[in-house]
Amino acid sequence: MSGVRNPKPKEWKSAQLSQKMIADYKALNFVDGEGVRNSLYLSGCLFACEGCYNVAAQSFRYGTPYTQELEERIIEDTRPDHVQGITLLGGEPFLNTEVCLSLVKRFRKEFGDTKDIWSWTGYTFEELLLETEDKLELLSEVDILVDGRFDLSKKNLMLQFRGSSNQRIIDVKKSIAANSVILWNKLKDGTENFEQIHKDEWI
Repeated sequence: MSGVRNPKPKEWKSAQLSQKMIADYKALNFVDGEGVRNSLYLSGCLFACEGCYNVAAQSFRYGTPYTQELEERIIEDTRPDHVQGITLLGGEPFLNTEVCLSLVKRFRKEFGDTKDIWSWTGYTFEELLLETEDKLELLSEVDILVDGRFDLSKKNLMLQFRGSSNQRIIDVKKSIAANSVILWNKLKDGTENFEQIHKDEWI
């Protein structure tokens, strides 16, 4: 993965990097995880993966500020029964933990475990377990994690909800309980092309 940055444990700190900006918010979509979802795209990422579909959102100053009004809108958009949950993407959610924790704590207060939280991250699950307390707290609130850097040499459009074969769809709570990575039990790869998200659809 030429040019990709690989941080040491606790090297990248959200408190020092995040500008509390978002690249976009998309309500009622079907591509960022299972079911109907509301997706928050955070601004800022240091992984710099070759072939990133979302280069503009690598800047921590890209987009617009996250606001309490937007948080209220996300919660209200999630309230209908047909909405399964929210998704955190980027950019890098785990380098925007103050924003994400504010939203997921409100989400759990309103919905408990009746709806779910998905997140994408450039970190691997194993790396996150060695990370700062804020990242561990956010991880503990996530139900399903799509982990790992995008690897252009392993790009595969037959994969469900991810771009390269090194990335995994992880059941976080089962994995934490087992102290071992447990993959999402609804994984379905290789039978059809899954719709990809392209930056020109939301920027």
